Amino acid sequence: MSNTMNIVKLKLAIQKSGRLHDDSIRLLKECGIDISNGVNKLKAEASNFPIEVYFLRDDDIPQYVEDGVADIGFVGENVVYEKKKKVTVAEKLGFGKCRLSVAVRKSEAFTGPSFLEGKKIATSYPVILGDYLKANNVNAEIHEISGSVEIAPGIGLADAICDLVSSGSTLFMNGLKEAETILQSQAALIKNQGLSAEQEQLIARLLFRIQSVKKAKNNKYILLNAPNEKLKEIISLLPGMKSPTVLPLAEEGWSSVHSVLNENEFWDIIEQLKAAGAQGILVVPIEKMVV
Repeated sequence: MSNTMNIVKLKLAIQKSGRLHDDSIRLLKECGIDISNGVNKLKAEASNFPIEVYFLRDDDIPQYVEDGVADIGFVGENVVYEKKKKVTVAEKLGFGKCRLSVAVRKSEAFTGPSFLEGKKIATSYPVILGDYLKANNVNAEIHEISGSVEIAPGIGLADAICDLVSSGSTLFMNGLKEAETILQSQAALIKNQGLSAEQEQLIARLLFRIQSVKKAKNNKYILLNAPNEKLKEIISLLPGMKSPTVLPLAEEGWSSVHSVLNENEFWDIIEQLKAAGAQGILVVPIEKMVV
């Protein structure tokens, strides 16, 4: 009974609802962690990993992690840097990507940070914007507003805005254009700075799973048929994890080659493989990748 009571568990805070919630739950499932959360539940427990999940407002997550109410959290970097809490960014998670940018009226020619001198800027991120202005020796008036930042210039509240941008379509519809990106952001795993050795070990186990999932998403498994006289040239195009696997085919003079390609160089290498004589190229997604 005492052993059960002394089991160490991680307390993970994720967004209760919004753009990061679904991706956070999906990542946990891809890591093999089974979370069953009913409607409007604020806490859930994994059945196969020592972790409890708290569903919170994203703006509150850094504070909860700093205070130790949660040990770790999944939250956007933009929130982490805006709140400036004493937490550690342990891993970037690869989803929830966006950028925090300065936007001005479409008719204006943005000439750099000095363009903002003496102007009024509306934003929901006064800390990050203030740091940007200070770093560029610009004096401007910051108007902090909590929502619909993009309408501020149109109603005369501000001369420019600083807001999260994904496609830029909302800016365009409000007569604005993106002028300069001041922060590239994505979801990150943050952790409390005073965790025990046991908790750190659990985080290491979780990070191992997360990193395996991320590596899998960034790579493709390929299989191809190669004429033996072209085998050396084809293999030289395939870095793989160590070296490609080569197996003889039933048809004499041909081999089957198996390897892994990074997503960023995938199409360039596929074109080179075709030119080198590779045939029957199959591309298979990788679910997990442990190296």
